[in-house]
Amino acid sequence: MNKTILITGGAGFIGSHVVRLMVRNYPDYRIVNLDALTYAGNLENLKDIDSKDNYLFEKGDITDAPFINQLFKKYRFDGVIHLAAESHVDRSIADPLAFIQTNIIGTVNLLNAARDSWKDDMVGKRFYHISTDEVYGSLGETGFFIEETAYDPRSPYSSSKASSDHLVRAYHHTYNMPVVISNCSNNYGPNQFPEKLIPLSINNIKHNKPIPIYGKGENVRDWLYVEDHARAIDIIFHEGKNGETYNIGGNNEWQNIQLIKKLCEVMDQKLGRVKGTSEKLITYVTDRAGHDMRYAIDSSKLKRDLGWEPSLQFEEGIVKTVDWYLENEDWMNRIVTGEYEKYYQNQYQHR
Repeated sequence: MNKTILITGGAGFIGSHVVRLMVRNYPDYRIVNLDALTYAGNLENLKDIDSKDNYLFEKGDITDAPFINQLFKKYRFDGVIHLAAESHVDRSIADPLAFIQTNIIGTVNLLNAARDSWKDDMVGKRFYHISTDEVYGSLGETGFFIEETAYDPRSPYSSSKASSDHLVRAYHHTYNMPVVISNCSNNYGPNQFPEKLIPLSINNIKHNKPIPIYGKGENVRDWLYVEDHARAIDIIFHEGKNGETYNIGGNNEWQNIQLIKKLCEVMDQKLGRVKGTSEKLITYVTDRAGHDMRYAIDSSKLKRDLGWEPSLQFEEGIVKTVDWYLENEDWMNRIVTGEYEKYYQNQYQHR
């Protein structure tokens, strides 16, 4: 193999799309997927490529420093694409310490292992840290986040990601680590764990259950189709400039309530329901603590320097997303019942 690349969190939503793209596009790379298989990690997301010769899976936790060090000695990685993270804001409000452990300590463990492994020769090496637009805080009705926007995180989740971003940059400046960072907007698409807004709403609409909307639904998010994000990660990993940050956005701003109404419209068409039927399921609930009002990303640097731009507008992407969930009912059912957790035992532990 030409290179050996570690992808952390590769059984998760975004990570699985990155793993699939890298395995298929780079047959001369050995891709090692490291995932702890906590609640959001699902190896069924990768059934189509898990028998490929250039793909390997390792079950483990990035908070376990001795394990991470041994993994680097075993594989002698040339690059790291670091996606493993606790990422649900509501969970961070309920249990901040879990986010500190994974997002901060876990990232430092990876940085230390890479630094030790590459200390004699950093040529051709790369540590790529994937982050979020939430580190920038909240926008008013106008303006966009750019790479130079000052950090202003508002939740335990975004604060832990901001900390890890700073640490990655510190290792670049202090130890000359070859790093790149990207901050992305809200992702949507196939394989997303159904605690997130869009898959949760699709599943609830299908089963005629209430669709919970925080506050008045006026919060605005920029939505990025997950496969477009995976393409951006590929380009940044291979062509990004060391020490640089790249913002990745979908150029698709939607108020939560307008997004859900659009989703209801698509679901009514797909399910053969009378238009407006699903909207009746919308239920307003108490707003999230510290809920940021608006995120919007300016991706012009990424387009200018590396030639990336999103391929889908939301109206097209949401139809593709709905189609996938409706065509993969078994996937959703196994998630909801917890049956997906058996895949690892059946596929790996009995080999």
